[in-house]
Amino acid sequence: MTVDSGYADIFGPQVPRTGDESQTATYALASAAYRDSPMEDIKKADNDWHQTTVNDGRSWAAIFRPNLGEAFSRAVVDRMLGSGRSPLIQSFGTEPQVVVEHCLAANRIRRERDNKLTAISVVCGLLFLPGFLLWLLVFQLRATIDKRDDRRASALATTLLVAVGALAVVALLRMPFTGFWAWYARAAVVMPVIGWFGARRICEATARDLRERWDSLLSGSSVGAKVPEAVPSSPGETAAEQLRQSLARLSAEQQSNSVFYAGPKGILGMGTRWGAWQLAEELVAADADREIHPFRSWDVVRAVHDQLRMLERGPLNTGGFPTPSIRHWIVTPVGENAKAVSRPDGTDVEAYQIKPHAIQEICNRQQFGAGDRHYLGVQWTLWDGQLVITMLITVTVLHATLRIEVTGHALGPVNPLFMAKPQAPTKQVTKQFKPWESRTVKLPLVTTNEVVRLAVRAPLTWYPPLLKWLGGSMGLPEPFGLRHAWADQPWRHRFMADDALRAATPVLRVVHSAAIRVLEENGVDTDKFGSRSAFLSTAVQDPSPRKADLYDA
Repeated sequence: MTVDSGYADIFGPQVPRTGDESQTATYALASAAYRDSPMEDIKKADNDWHQTTVNDGRSWAAIFRPNLGEAFSRAVVDRMLGSGRSPLIQSFGTEPQVVVEHCLAANRIRRERDNKLTAISVVCGLLFLPGFLLWLLVFQLRATIDKRDDRRASALATTLLVAVGALAVVALLRMPFTGFWAWYARAAVVMPVIGWFGARRICEATARDLRERWDSLLSGSSVGAKVPEAVPSSPGETAAEQLRQSLARLSAEQQSNSVFYAGPKGILGMGTRWGAWQLAEELVAADADREIHPFRSWDVVRAVHDQLRMLERGPLNTGGFPTPSIRHWIVTPVGENAKAVSRPDGTDVEAYQIKPHAIQEICNRQQFGAGDRHYLGVQWTLWDGQLVITMLITVTVLHATLRIEVTGHALGPVNPLFMAKPQAPTKQVTKQFKPWESRTVKLPLVTTNEVVRLAVRAPLTWYPPLLKWLGGSMGLPEPFGLRHAWADQPWRHRFMADDALRAATPVLRVVHSAAIRVLEENGVDTDKFGSRSAFLSTAVQDPSPRKADLYDA
């Protein structure tokens, strides 16, 4: 199976090809893999339909708790590349493979840091375990006290650390016993501190690297995600081959023409349905002496498809529509609260694509009762992937009534949480001789508690299940798709809302004109269709977004 992911080479530095217009949303989501903010911040990006969960882990093991970047990159890689994973929802307007590759790259950077920290932990911690456990207990108590917002609690935490440090100095100078164990006790007090200084330098270097990548992605410099572990160098490297196949599978599923309708949530990945316009009239012969020439729904759909290709052309040279993506979609209904989806399979499906003859059969036959439905979609990805507009057209014939329905779907920008650039840590302090004034003080990029947290977590990163059990993890909203899980509504952005509303009228008119032409060619009286089309054309002049999937019944 050959998969074109939109990049010249999926391994190593990536340069978007000409015409790629969806990089802002992609890089915004990818930047989450490099962030060092608290894991709970992901809850700020939740929308009305999809909720991210944060698993706290063990209350007594808060020191093992991951930050946002660690939890996000691990959760995304496990969900999108894990063996036996559930089907994914397409991420329209983004390149999910790029996001996953940045998660892999972030994991690799952290793994290299953790290897160094593990060596330090063994030399300066495991060999001098009594002193290491003592310092670890002190830092754990300090972190617990420091969690409180009370300023006195923060001062108490610092005082505790200073007091233990003073006791350590006294113990070094006045050891109660002599000989080997006296020198070992002194080393047990000193070596963890020396290891902490070495670990701090490693942590600061890695933190600067991760923050530079975070900032570069949001600045548009297209920093590359290097994933050398996905390139097999010999036939025996099964892990690299499996990772390569998983990435190819992810790209293939992104191109699937099967989508899912989840009630009020709309079509997953395309957003909620905000508007619907229906043209339904009786099929009557234009000539009373002649019968209607037999035709099928697919004949009307094919004519509409051909006419939609002309949308970017107009009588005036005013810019207008960019070239849309026009595809045939098979929509499968799932429950509003469904936690998983199942893609069609069998002989009519190849590489997640439903074959053309099966699409035509569904279009002509499955128009009433149970089963999948066919929709013709015209889709624009605008605002660098921040806005996805989809207009869906379906044609049904029941008895002597032809119904043409056009519905509008809109998927808004990714949550502003993903657009925030890294900020240097600072705090406001009161001036010593001017208490009515304050000044900004720069804080270390990596705090003392953070160095200890990373050093303690490092040896356990080789066995992620234990680390998740101790420190917690992030639970992604299901059915999961990178784009719709953290998308906002476009209606709060004036220009995005205008673009979504303006697309309805031209599409509606093109669909109606193409359908009426097919009816005329097959001997159908189109007077009623023309009148109804004119009425809808007038009504759509002033469309307004509404919750079209919520029925007041």
